[in-house]
Amino acid sequence: MLNTRSTWAIYTNELARFRRTVFGSLVAPVLTTSLYFIVFGAAIGGRMDAIDGVAYGAFIVPGLLMLTLLSESTSNASFGIYMPRFTGSIYELLSAPVGATEILLGFVGAAATKSLVLAAIILLTARLFVDYSIAHPVLALLYVVLIATAFSLLGFLLGIWAEGFEKLQLVPLLILTPLTFLGGTFYSIGMLAEPWRMAAMLNPIVYLVSGLRWTFFGQADVPFATSLLMTLGFLAVCAGAVGLVFRTGWRLRS
Repeated sequence: MLNTRSTWAIYTNELARFRRTVFGSLVAPVLTTSLYFIVFGAAIGGRMDAIDGVAYGAFIVPGLLMLTLLSESTSNASFGIYMPRFTGSIYELLSAPVGATEILLGFVGAAATKSLVLAAIILLTARLFVDYSIAHPVLALLYVVLIATAFSLLGFLLGIWAEGFEKLQLVPLLILTPLTFLGGTFYSIGMLAEPWRMAAMLNPIVYLVSGLRWTFFGQADVPFATSLLMTLGFLAVCAGAVGLVFRTGWRLRS
């Protein structure tokens, strides 16, 4: 039976840390994204032709939202579980009458919540620079929640794997961010010539950006069903890996 009090305690404690570090957790990502909108949306976007009938400034909104969502979900979850390991309080948590499900829901739920709050603020900020609309708002919300959950699970795994603070940023900075930039954040994959278009399709982030872009404009480089299946598959893999970690105690009890 799920211990809701334990889950809520972990969840609220993680959100309290978010409030204590509001500048680094909230203000800095919003400022960074605003600079992207100023440079690419307002300055350069005014000189760019529409892509598939969508103004360039609006076209980059889903990509920039995805860029922030992936990095923040991963970083929040990895730091959240790494700190108890670093301070040694993880042993108290593991010895308490709290199951793996409660721990996972608390940490991953808090990380996903932070990312969703940030995503909402970025969407509101984008209104200051570009005019856009969301063709399928319900699907967009569900899709963003799926992505935030999947990458929070990935971050949870990274936080368990990392042996130092420098490794916490290794995957977000050196892998996720470059793949997102190359995944169609600022352009359509259809604009690429071969063999670069084929190479781009090997990038898994292309499917995530394309799926979110479809929920905004009703058109994208990849069918939405394919993007959704890719997202659900990645979520299942991460959930299975986290379950294996708890069953074996890898890096949790050593």
